[in-house]
Amino acid sequence: MLSKDKKILIVGLGLIGGSYAQGLKSRGYHVGAVTRSQGSIDYALEKGMIDCGATVPTEDFVGRYDIIVFALYPHVFLKWIADYQQFIKPGALLTDVTGVKCSVVYKVQQMLRPDLEFVGAHPMAGREVYGVRNADCGIFKGANYIVTPTSTNSEEAVRLIEQLGETLGFARISRLSPERHDEMIGFLSQLTHCIAVALMTCKDVESMSSYTGDSFRDLTRIAKINDEMWSELFLLNRDELLSQIDLFSGSLEKLREAIASGDTDTLRSLMRLSTERRLIFDK
Repeated sequence: MLSKDKKILIVGLGLIGGSYAQGLKSRGYHVGAVTRSQGSIDYALEKGMIDCGATVPTEDFVGRYDIIVFALYPHVFLKWIADYQQFIKPGALLTDVTGVKCSVVYKVQQMLRPDLEFVGAHPMAGREVYGVRNADCGIFKGANYIVTPTSTNSEEAVRLIEQLGETLGFARISRLSPERHDEMIGFLSQLTHCIAVALMTCKDVESMSSYTGDSFRDLTRIAKINDEMWSELFLLNRDELLSQIDLFSGSLEKLREAIASGDTDTLRSLMRLSTERRLIFDK
């Protein structure tokens, strides 16, 4: 069980890390944080989101915690494990919030000391803003939470990470293999961000802001994008994302052909299928 005597450390106090900290602290857990910015530590302390924090990992600080949540870019996460895992207490349980899994989960598990366990997880929640000052654990309410265990994980550890998601208020907890996760995220998240970026960059829209309606705004909401993070995620999931882009391009081409040839039946058929499938998300 995820009992209240478990001390939880958040490494990386940005939007998601800060929201984890806020949510866990508000539910009575002892929460610490390690992040590079002293300003982020000070803000989180002032707002009651953490009990204590540090800008540099030390054995004395990191070694206090039973569960560690890594809210870092993938390459930073891997380097942190390589540089600082010796500070982690024996038997600690590690998890993350990373948006790709195959290129992270297996590497971390191979790198870890045998007395530590890492269970990957991905909170399907976020905003088009960054940093701990925008943290809000309310973004988890009604959202999906994916756990990505491998054959090396114990059922007890996987269940604890699922309970972490339940504690934070996620509505649906799912288990996927790292491979299946990257396929689904390639389509549901990364492709949609690619489409939004393509829409905003294919035409100069500055003069159009006075004329646009909700459809364009809704479709391009996620085009306000963290270029450093998302470019890394795209490239780490390159093959899967390219496959999803090709899938989308084929469907768009089918629409184009129907419009070009005046094929009303095909157009209406595709629109009916689109409407039917979209209704599933409204349930």
